This record gives sequence, C-alpha cells and structure tokens, in this order.
Amino acid sequence: MLALALTGALSTAAAVAAGYQSMAPAGQWYGQTFTGLARGSRQIALTYDDGPNDPHTLRLLEVLAKHSVHATFFLIGRYVQQRPEIVREIVSAGHVVGNHTFTHPLLIFKSATEIRQQLSACRSALQDAIGNPSHLFRPPFGGRRPAVLRIARELGLDPVMWNVTGYDWSAPPAATIERKVTNQIRGGDVVLLHDGGHKQMGADRSQTVIATDHLLTRYIAEQYEFVTIQQMMTKPAISRQPSAVS
Repeated sequence: MLALALTGALSTAAAVAAGYQSMAPAGQWYGQTFTGLARGSRQIALTYDDGPNDPHTLRLLEVLAKHSVHATFFLIGRYVQQRPEIVREIVSAGHVVGNHTFTHPLLIFKSATEIRQQLSACRSALQDAIGNPSHLFRPPFGGRRPAVLRIARELGLDPVMWNVTGYDWSAPPAATIERKVTNQIRGGDVVLLHDGGHKQMGADRSQTVIATDHLLTRYIAEQYEFVTIQQMMTKPAISRQPSAVS
C-alpha cells in the first residue's frame, strides 16, 4: 500500500510539474525558448502582445518615438487582417513584429494540424500586410508543449517568452503596472506588456501606454538600453535553462 501511495504521489507531482512547465514563461522542459540575457546586462526588451489594436497601438508608437526606443510586437493574425495599416505603421517606425497565432488559442490543447494552421495563417497575414512573415513566435498565454515548439521551428519560427511581466491584461492602473515591472527588472530582461486584447479589437490599453512612458523615463535615466528581441538575440550570453526534451 505504501508503494502504491508513493507511486500515486509521484505521478501527481510529475503531472503538476509538467502542467507548470507548459505555461511557465521560463520553463524549458519542452524545448528551448528565448527568455532574455544573463542578469546584469544593461539591455531591456519591451514586448507587446495581442495587437494591432486601435487606437492604443498607435498611441504607444508615439510614446516609443518620444523616447527613441524600438520594441517588439507579437500580433494576432485576424487583427492584422483587420488593420494592416497599423502593422505597417509599426514596421515603418522601426519596430519588430512577431507571430502570435491567428486567433490566440491555448495551443497545448490543439492538434498538430490546428497548431500549424494557426501559425501559418498568422504568417500569411503578416506577409500580406508588410511583405515579411517574421521569424519570431510567442505562444498565446505562454502555453506550449513539445509539438508546439517543434512545429514552430519547422516553420522557421524562433519561440520567444519573457521573464518580466506587468500583469496588465486586466487593465490595472499605470502605477500598478509600473510597480510590477520595476519589482522584477534585473537587466537583460524581456518584458511582457499588452497593446491589445485577444477577445476583441479596441481593448483599453491606455494605462499600459502611460506605464510605458514612465518606465522608459526611469530606465533610460538609469542608463539601460532598450532593444528589440532581434537585437537582444544577437548577444552570446542568452539565459536559457537546459531542456529536458530533446
């Protein structure tokens, strides 16, 4: 009985750990993902999910231009199709865009065919909008399993996660977003924020825009350099944990 109980407990612990790793931003059990540089770097990469979003993506572009900073935008394909002109504004301003699937599903529950369709449809939408399909990919909600990362790489996509988040998807006050980010910044960070919402176009991201302005003012004054994911990935000291899945 004791052996059976221990086996059951170990199985439960393994299932919990596996579930955690499928959603944890820094989890590497299911394959390597980019999560930033070694701590102590003076670089920070701002990333924004779930756009393009009218009008807040455009307002965010104004703030980034004010500080002469470039960021990375992970875009939902169906919104790209709705507002391709905003995507072109993002790119023309010098920012980088990435694939965030076509409709923002939780991919850990999707078949291999559905995963491929989601990534391919977003890639096609980006290609149509800006003539470039992008090679960066961020899974919605951070959810992935081995098949998600395998299919992404088969399509020429580099999976990108994050190690700092502003927890801004519920549109809290700007001061709350700032506090969440500043409590986590250590240098070499990939910061997750949102310029849109996956449920519908027009999500209110005004507080994220304000928080971005304040964060840039603070960290530029502290001599940090804001870069795109592409720029950060050229650094040799990428912070990754060993993968438990080959």
